[in-house]
Amino acid sequence: MELRDKIITVATGLFRQQGIRAVTMDHIAHQAGISKKTIYREFKDKSELVYMTFSAYLEEHECKMKELYQQEEEIMEHFIQMLRFIKDRFSDMNPLILNEIQRYYPHAWQRFEQFKKDHAIKGMTKMLDRGKESGYFRASLNSEIMAIMRMEQISYSYSIFSADSNLNMAELQLQIFDHFIHGLLTDKGRAAYLNKINQNE
Repeated sequence: MELRDKIITVATGLFRQQGIRAVTMDHIAHQAGISKKTIYREFKDKSELVYMTFSAYLEEHECKMKELYQQEEEIMEHFIQMLRFIKDRFSDMNPLILNEIQRYYPHAWQRFEQFKKDHAIKGMTKMLDRGKESGYFRASLNSEIMAIMRMEQISYSYSIFSADSNLNMAELQLQIFDHFIHGLLTDKGRAAYLNKINQNE
């Protein structure tokens, strides 16, 4: 692994566990087994490191989403995979991260907004259209509006948390997702969704 990639990997793990503001360049250097000076040879400051770390994280998400959206599997299987993805991604994530990025790292936040516009919303819109065509989702729904709402739900969920919150981020995201999808489903879709859930428990 190249040094730059190693630093990004170490920083990602620390940010996910502790949040961004709580992690210093000294912490990252110690965890990576290198000097702080070495980090500054690769990144001019913490803001650049946060941007590159967050960008790498979003690129990983982009690849996973493209993989999900391009598969020819039955639409309900896609949503079951999304449930697994939520459990995996949010189980160990510090809930303050997105708030910190929005407040203190505007370039990284802009990267997130671009990710939502270029990838997340477009991909979700296509999936919702497929669900409507199959009769699983209500035909009267505007797929693009629902996709935008879904992305805003994810963003808003982070604002629920405070530093002393006892809420579990993964559980919160799963509850929000469950509420969202039941608002989409027809009777046929609800039966298919619950059947998939039972098969995967």
